Amino acid sequence: MSRTKFMGIFLIILGVISVVVGIVRGDMTSSAAMFIGYLVPALLGAMILIVDHIGGGESKTETGPSDAALAGQKNKKKKKHDPADEIANQKAMQISNWFCSDMHVRGEYPSYMKRYFAENNITIRQEPEDAAILKAGTVDFYTFSYYMSNCITTHKDADDVGGNIIAGKKNPYLKASDWGWQIDPVGLRYTLNEIYDRYRIPLMVVENGLGAYDKKDADGKIHDSYRIDYLRAHIEQMAEAVKDGVDLMGYTPWGCIDLVSASTGEMAKRYGFIYVNKFDDGTGDLSREKKDSFYWYQKVIATNGEDLG
Repeated sequence: MSRTKFMGIFLIILGVISVVVGIVRGDMTSSAAMFIGYLVPALLGAMILIVDHIGGGESKTETGPSDAALAGQKNKKKKKHDPADEIANQKAMQISNWFCSDMHVRGEYPSYMKRYFAENNITIRQEPEDAAILKAGTVDFYTFSYYMSNCITTHKDADDVGGNIIAGKKNPYLKASDWGWQIDPVGLRYTLNEIYDRYRIPLMVVENGLGAYDKKDADGKIHDSYRIDYLRAHIEQMAEAVKDGVDLMGYTPWGCIDLVSASTGEMAKRYGFIYVNKFDDGTGDLSREKKDSFYWYQKVIATNGEDLG
């Protein structure tokens, strides 16, 4: 209860008590002025309550914003987007991804590259017939690799991601692999939609997989449930993209068998469904064993992705 409301009620009670006392003492019959005097506290209290009610009551006049409202304001501050980040992200996509595919799919240099060439002292020498050759050499479908997503920001204090191929900032909503690559299956659905909306030609994911430390358990087997979880989540999001209307013609994971990682030069970074007995120090007899993921993916292929259990 607000202090204003408390004061109004207190004055009403005080006025009522005064009237009762006045009646008992016989003062109420002496004069009209005396009678009104006894009623003043009650009338004043009633006026205070009326004004308090019209003004919005205790939530407005006394307690101010609630904790929930303040929390909402704080969350809004956290979720604000810096326009400079939006432009930085757009430019990163143009240079790192769209430039290559725009050339292959559209058969011409994209307009945004003219500024990039000029600002980086790059001159593209073109012969008169080059434009026609580019237009005639476009692709019929689009293939790409997908392992992770990256965040782009102009804020230098943001944490870096651990991925060793493409520099970027850490996404606090994502988990990461043993090598710091951010695991983002929903990002694959987003990417498929973005590419298909841009080009309207069939797509194919030709690389997608999890590099991880694989260790034999006590039974001598490789129980790589983490790899199964990774692949299952990405296949599920591809199915969602197909429902979104994306023409996805195929998918091949990386890779079927353990091999030296092209990105780090390690044998320890294993992707395969088949374990190869070879190690970074050169030891190992190259013998091969099927991991749990081998049998799981065999079932996925047999059911055309219907059984992901």
